[in-house]
Amino acid sequence: MKILAISCSPRKEGSNVVLLNEALRGAKADGADVELYSVAGKNLQPCDGCWACTKTGKCHIKDDIQGELYDKMVAADGIIFGTPIYYYGMAAQAKIIIDRSMALTGPDRTLANKVGGVVATAGSFGLVDAVKDFCFYFFARRMLMANYVAAYNVNTDEFKKMEKCMKAAYDLGRTVVALVNSGFKYPLDFMGRSIAYGTHTK
Repeated sequence: MKILAISCSPRKEGSNVVLLNEALRGAKADGADVELYSVAGKNLQPCDGCWACTKTGKCHIKDDIQGELYDKMVAADGIIFGTPIYYYGMAAQAKIIIDRSMALTGPDRTLANKVGGVVATAGSFGLVDAVKDFCFYFFARRMLMANYVAAYNVNTDEFKKMEKCMKAAYDLGRTVVALVNSGFKYPLDFMGRSIAYGTHTK
């Protein structure tokens, strides 16, 4: 079993990474192979809305998402996304990964049936919005939501002294492993592209 944590922060170190590492520590304790992938210093290009991936199953943009992150996401059984909150929402890098994963829709390159988790850290407002957006993302990708950890930023050394916060992150990793082990499979009859309906639907 492989559990991947993706730090969507442009900073290599910080409170978000502290919590992701603790989640991975919990996952590893329960037998998973774990990996932390940081987008810091990576070349991530935004989706340009060409929709070619819906026909070819491949994204035409050549960057580090295409070069390595796609493969890591597909290979993982569980993915824990971590994002700081900038201007009351998830980091731009997190949104780029969400949008660009539209290309992972084929039978051999899909996020369906994977378990997802979220770690969000903020100085003020925005935690709930980021967690909510990731929850909808998991629904759309036919993933199973494990849980989330949302915390206000403090000095990283102080974070490590917050026992309940660190335990929540540790338990998030364990929860992801437990749900992967449960053998969750999304019902095949409802594996279409979208389960959402709104005023645009006739």
